Amino acid sequence: MTAYVISEAYVRDPELTAHYAALASAAIAQYGGTYLVQGDRPTAAEGRWPEDERLIILRFPTMQAARAWYDSPEYAHARAIKPDALERRLLFTEGP
Repeated sequence: MTAYVISEAYVRDPELTAHYAALASAAIAQYGGTYLVQGDRPTAAEGRWPEDERLIILRFPTMQAARAWYDSPEYAHARAIKPDALERRLLFTEGP
């Protein structure tokens, strides 16, 4: 079953976030992931979305592939700089 990784992110340091994104993108592709939404600032039809937060949605062929990416040595460097680059909530879910 397809896996989705959903991230709500607040950018702390735009330059460092760009570096993080380049590292993360390479690792995501290596594990079969693709971006469905990349850094968009969504418009809330109901409720409230913080104006300064971005939305990222990834699709992986399986949950196993998504978890392998997240725990991979290829993504480790990006994860190491993430706390200084951005603050986020990261969710894993399965779907069609």
